[in-house]
Amino acid sequence: MNAGTRLRLSIPLSLFAISALTLNAQNVEQIRGSVLDPVGNPVAQARVIVLEQNNQVGETRSAADGSYSLPLRHSGAYSIHVEAAGFSEQTLPPVFVSSGKTAETVVHLSIGTLREQIVVTATGTAIPESQTGASVSLIDSEQIQALNKLDVLEELRLVPGAQVVQTSQRGGTTALYLRGGESDFNKVLIDGIPANDIGGGFNFSQLTNGGVASVETLRGSNSVLYGSDALAGVVSVTSSKGSTRTPQLKYAGDGGNFNTYNQDVSLGQGIGHFDYFGNFARYDTRGSYPNDFFHNVTLDGNFGWFLNERTGIRATVRNNTTNLGAPNAISLYGIQDDSTQRNKNTYVGGIAEDQTTERWHNQVQFAYAQFSQLYVNHSPTGAFYNSPYLGPVYLGNTVTIRGANGYSATGQGVLDYGGEYPENYPSYEGHRSVNAQTEYRFWGDWTGVLGARFEHENGQGLTRNNYRYYAEGHGSVAHRLFATAGVGVDKNEVFGVAASPRVSLAYYLRSPLNPGFFGQTKLKFNFGQGIEEPSTSEQASALFDLFTPQQVQQYNISPMGPQRSRTLDAGVEQGFGNGRALVGATFFYNRFYDLISYLSVNDLIALGVPPAAAESTPLGGAYVNADSERAFGAELDAKVDLTHGLIFQGNYTYLDAVTTKAFGEPSYNPLFPNIPIGAYNPLVGARPFRRAPHSGSLALFYNHKNFTGTFSGSLIGKRDDSTYLSDRDGGNSLLLPNRNLAPAYEKFDMSGSYMLRPSLQIYTSIENLFSRHYAAAFGFPAAPFTIRSGIRLVLGGSEGWIFSK
Repeated sequence: MNAGTRLRLSIPLSLFAISALTLNAQNVEQIRGSVLDPVGNPVAQARVIVLEQNNQVGETRSAADGSYSLPLRHSGAYSIHVEAAGFSEQTLPPVFVSSGKTAETVVHLSIGTLREQIVVTATGTAIPESQTGASVSLIDSEQIQALNKLDVLEELRLVPGAQVVQTSQRGGTTALYLRGGESDFNKVLIDGIPANDIGGGFNFSQLTNGGVASVETLRGSNSVLYGSDALAGVVSVTSSKGSTRTPQLKYAGDGGNFNTYNQDVSLGQGIGHFDYFGNFARYDTRGSYPNDFFHNVTLDGNFGWFLNERTGIRATVRNNTTNLGAPNAISLYGIQDDSTQRNKNTYVGGIAEDQTTERWHNQVQFAYAQFSQLYVNHSPTGAFYNSPYLGPVYLGNTVTIRGANGYSATGQGVLDYGGEYPENYPSYEGHRSVNAQTEYRFWGDWTGVLGARFEHENGQGLTRNNYRYYAEGHGSVAHRLFATAGVGVDKNEVFGVAASPRVSLAYYLRSPLNPGFFGQTKLKFNFGQGIEEPSTSEQASALFDLFTPQQVQQYNISPMGPQRSRTLDAGVEQGFGNGRALVGATFFYNRFYDLISYLSVNDLIALGVPPAAAESTPLGGAYVNADSERAFGAELDAKVDLTHGLIFQGNYTYLDAVTTKAFGEPSYNPLFPNIPIGAYNPLVGARPFRRAPHSGSLALFYNHKNFTGTFSGSLIGKRDDSTYLSDRDGGNSLLLPNRNLAPAYEKFDMSGSYMLRPSLQIYTSIENLFSRHYAAAFGFPAAPFTIRSGIRLVLGGSEGWIFSK
């Protein structure tokens, strides 16, 4: 890190010391703030109630400018509950008030019964969803508990424009596709810690709901704030915090079919200047097929320390260990593989924040992430065959493969190759980064954000030192037009310098405050450019890096550049029924280009690489920026309060995605000699694999007295895919036409819980309620009907440590 970078990162750090020295102590603890409507106007005469351990300890009314102030009896954790005519009631999470200090809060009320959501991914700062034009979905802790799913990937099925594809059953590699982008085009953050592999990949099957408080998804690029990997969207997972004055212990344990056992235990508290939360979760299942076991252990911790009401430090840690069987595509081979895989992922973060003045906020974050994996193919599986073309191979059983497009083929696919066993494939990658950010509110709600980030990456024997600088501003005009604009500049050790701008707008044709059946009418618009750095394997075999500097100059070969995206969306949101319903329609257009692909010698020449250079590649090919895709479509979504504790939400997405540039010769099956097939990648003009043109989801939440229930479903249309198979002699007789190869499917789930006492619940969770036989990835059968039942116990916290009531 050079001296200039050290100076820039040290400025926010020095502000914490200045703040600690200059703050004026208060003689009496107090809590103050303001009450605002959905677009930021002050709400006068709102009833403001202060709660401690769910007990009222103070009450006042907001002034004409929406402000309020209340003295407190002592330091501790307090909640604010607000009631105002024409608005729904709102209760904020507890905030800690230090001895002799003042805590400040802002309450955003919503019209009707649909709650106002506070989101972060759109602007990098907490802001009401009503004040941003970005396409953001937030699943909070109440919904996560009501759905009662084990993994975060299940919540993501409810996000508009999202398609979740899991190979095989529990623990199988899981990819997320947002609005037609590739699965590695999404930035994933865990408590603000970048969680992607180098180059963007992330396996969602290893991310459990243990200790998770919320899951937020931004659809659309945002490399301004998040740098590399945010080509199609951002997924941010946030951990729970301790908040109760008395320690709160929670335990959930259940069991189900397929030898399934699940346990989750947590302990949290907020006391004095300190809060803590720890969670342990363990899940085990055997699966419905041989060698389909899955074991997952997750440890999660969240610790906060408040120096005073303006300055605080928070540390988070998450460690995830998995062990699973990898039976491979059983439907394509008719026999399970004996391979296994072990993963260990660790995420550690620390953030120091300081509200230096009323208008000026600063923060510095340290993040560390480490990923290790060991894939083992223990022994060759299948029938031995000495192929005259491939040499010794091992074949699966004879199977007939049928696609949803009406084509079929019969034969034996190559499952393993000759060689020494066991075959071990270890891998390791790590990130370490420091991010400094300062925010200043200039006038009204207009806020400027400046930041700088240094990141060190290492993996597969390679290291990188990368830098990023960004600037953003957001605010409103007359509380009717809301705007966000910014630019990020990345200096990456592989591709050099790249800039990524972004603009987001929201405009209310009709204010949310309008009474009557037709409520708010909100127009929104977003434009952004995203970038993604190469993976370590792509860097190691990049065309530019395979030659000496003299050869690079001789052949005029350019360095590998970043993968790029340009995303655009525009839409409208309409409120109905005095805030009881919200319906939206969003149209999007995404272009993904300069995509990195491995090209053979002939493909390199076709790309324009001099033949002498292409033919001298030591590996018979190289990675280059070569391919491109585009995706456009529309999202329709709705959320409705049906009254009597019943809330419905649903969405439908139409996607028209196509591969616009690709290299490689098509393959042909002798059974269908006139149909070109993409054996491993889609051909030009074809749809990208595993992204359905039609998809949707729905969820019904019910909460009445002691009972909570949910019914949810995901519906996915036919998709292009490949069998990826070679027959016994390396031929194409087991390849099927890609178009609509994978059949449509529906997955419906249901869960319910009943509170026997405030400290004791019983619950049941069912997935694939109708036991549909489907495969999200062609050839990998998903789990059939699964059921778990158990108890949830709460001791301490607001209920105290007495098992009663």
